[in-house]
Amino acid sequence: MTQEITADPALGRLADAVLIPPFGSGREPDWIRAALRGGLAGVTLFGPNVQDGRQLSALTARLRAATTEPVIAIDEEGGDVTRISHRTGSDYPGNAALGAIDDTELTRLVYAALGADLAALGINLDLAPAVDVNTAPDNPVIGTRSFGADPDLVARHAAAAVTGLQSAGVAACAKHFPGHGSTSADSHLVLATVDAPLSIVRSRDLPPFEAAIGAGVRAVMPSHLRVPELTGDLPASLSRRAQTDLLRGELGFTGVIVSDGLEMRAVSEPYGIPEAAVLAVIAGTDLLCLGRDQDQLSFLAVRAALVEAVRSGRLPGERLEEAAARVADLRAWTSAAALPAAARAGGAPRAGDGAGSTAGAPAIVPIGLAAARRAVAVSGQLPAAGRPLVVQLVPPSNLAVGAVPWGLAAFVPADSYREISTATPATGLAAAVSPVLADAAGRPLVIVVRDAHRHATAAGAVTLMLAERPDAVVVEMGLPVWRPAAGSYLASYGAARSNSRAAAEVLGLTGR
Repeated sequence: MTQEITADPALGRLADAVLIPPFGSGREPDWIRAALRGGLAGVTLFGPNVQDGRQLSALTARLRAATTEPVIAIDEEGGDVTRISHRTGSDYPGNAALGAIDDTELTRLVYAALGADLAALGINLDLAPAVDVNTAPDNPVIGTRSFGADPDLVARHAAAAVTGLQSAGVAACAKHFPGHGSTSADSHLVLATVDAPLSIVRSRDLPPFEAAIGAGVRAVMPSHLRVPELTGDLPASLSRRAQTDLLRGELGFTGVIVSDGLEMRAVSEPYGIPEAAVLAVIAGTDLLCLGRDQDQLSFLAVRAALVEAVRSGRLPGERLEEAAARVADLRAWTSAAALPAAARAGGAPRAGDGAGSTAGAPAIVPIGLAAARRAVAVSGQLPAAGRPLVVQLVPPSNLAVGAVPWGLAAFVPADSYREISTATPATGLAAAVSPVLADAAGRPLVIVVRDAHRHATAAGAVTLMLAERPDAVVVEMGLPVWRPAAGSYLASYGAARSNSRAAAEVLGLTGR
């Protein structure tokens, strides 16, 4: 603990009140418990904190025992981005599948079920939904996380998602303000830029945030990207014009502004995490998320930077007090919302619905699987399943998604499954494809891809295989932007476990 904070413990507690640091294991360290007792707002959970439901519930119970209703946040979008199911894949399809179906009541029900699962695990702030309008097909970071490319469609599903999550007593967080869907760069790696006039941003990207605010969303997350006419050279995450003038002043948002991970290179490389934290709070951010791989030293450095910024006059004390008050209001809301949500939980659809069906009664289909089934779209005539060979084109993992299982491997015997990495050089594609074609001789061939339009190697491998096997089935588990001339084409609009099962059912692979 720094000398400055020791000299002014009240200011240190004020800094604590706007921080939700991570920790790197399934059990909270001593410093987290001590910080919670001293006034820390809460924590952010990531995959390394999650082993299974029982362990996670015990973890959150201990965190709650350390203080009154801490913020326990997690980035759980369902679909391709999951933390609670990172070892298996999510039971819920993501936004692209829900947008393709375009049934807002279904979206509300899916998010209500997801929220009920989170609430049962002791989580009270979900850093979701993503309400970006994905107008750039080659967007490397949004993609299936978006409801679609139409602002009106995204807006109505944004409102439904917020309503569903918050009906379960879990605060929703609409992201990534003012919209990350038109970019072709990943803000985990670089400062992305929205290359459009502010008038276009207003008509294209802001409607979903307006809808989320209208639905009562409790939190909004600014993005680490520039909108030149709005933010100048700064990212929205550090821009007062974006957060205080536009989001609060013009759009009327009164809830909590939550930072995206401050370890993301778009802000950490030019400023460092402590300075980025100070600039974010000056701009209007109320709650600081430090990112998955940060530790106690990062937390203390950010805490000290906030205190020093107040002491030097760079950060008005009133701004830090305002942020702490908004976080306190959020904690009060989650505490009050938890009780009526628990009373309603008996009627809420859950991921595991059907497990308790009475003998002889038809099983209740889990809401996530029911939605994933509705999202599947098939072009052409599917051949008889026979004993297919499944070959999966595996792209590099996305930093937002992480290494989460996906695809059809679980639905075929091990000797009927092959993988080709999209890191294979173009000159080596023929050599990679040849043994697959030989193994598929005399049997159906199923080719599984994920965002083939963004990976030239995947498209090249598919083209080579279709030249020899035009009867092959191509299964796209990302966005169906590139459609090869295949006899049969199946789009699942996501690669969650529920999407995989729904696709496997259509292909006749279940039960193997």
